[in-house]
Amino acid sequence: MSDKGHVELERRIDSITVGVRHRKDPGDLNALMQSIEEVGLLQPVTITPDGVLICGWRRLEALRRLGRRTLNVWVRSGISDQLSHLLAQQDENEQRKPLSPVETARLYAEIKVLQDEEAARCKARTQFGNASRTEESTGPGESPGPGGDSRTRAAQLLTGTDTSQRLERINWIASIAEDESMTESVREFASNMLTEIDNDAPVAPAFKRVKAAVELASSPPPPAQDEQDEVARLAAEALKRVQEEENAKRLRALRSKAKRAPKHHSPRSFVLMWSELEGWTALYDVAELAAALKDDDWARFERVVAETIELRDQLREARTAAASA
Repeated sequence: MSDKGHVELERRIDSITVGVRHRKDPGDLNALMQSIEEVGLLQPVTITPDGVLICGWRRLEALRRLGRRTLNVWVRSGISDQLSHLLAQQDENEQRKPLSPVETARLYAEIKVLQDEEAARCKARTQFGNASRTEESTGPGESPGPGGDSRTRAAQLLTGTDTSQRLERINWIASIAEDESMTESVREFASNMLTEIDNDAPVAPAFKRVKAAVELASSPPPPAQDEQDEVARLAAEALKRVQEEENAKRLRALRSKAKRAPKHHSPRSFVLMWSELEGWTALYDVAELAAALKDDDWARFERVVAETIELRDQLREARTAAASA
């Protein structure tokens, strides 16, 4: 029986290779063993053509403890050589060269697809049957249903922890680098970010910058920048966009804090705020602002500037008085 690159057949348990598993304890197998004894193995385990276990470790262990010698398996073709080798490792020390972040993300996506395929087969086999006859197949070490849990388990298999958000972001950047509907400059910028990530750069800032670059690429650059290098322009504009968003978040947080606790902030808060704002005027084009600001925006800007100048004058007087005292 075949299904999307799968062949179902019977295989000896001792011929199946179980490689590194971050989860060392299969948990309580009593309910699963009882189900297998009563109704048999409803969902075969999944292996590679070379006999390396992909999904179904708990089922395999339950059958082994029951003294069974054979079991039904799904043989899954189309596994990449790198993933097949990783799954086949018997000892963590076999992996002498650690995977790069981009390699890890690629294998994570492959494992996630395999887990979702097995979950879909399990659902198809049991959705019309008696719920009491459905064997326990989603415990520790088993395949989850499609969605967030498969992301978590795929990440844990590769890294030992839930790094799924980080790996999803790396794969999204990789998809932009390979997306032919994007401009060449955007693809090159995304590719550059992947290189930086492989060189230990943090993922979150790279993800934000590529996301900003994609948004910026949807609108044409101003005429004055037509002759600039497109990749450099996108990099600078993406960084500017991220900085603006971060500054806006800080200002919103300050306003929110002021509303909750109407009292004077500390001198340290004052110093930090102005340290963060230093150089902010260079982030904007005067002509572009003049054309874009509405009357309310301009009135608010003048009001804040006037308040700032008034505070500056008061502070200068107070410092002069303190120095002469």
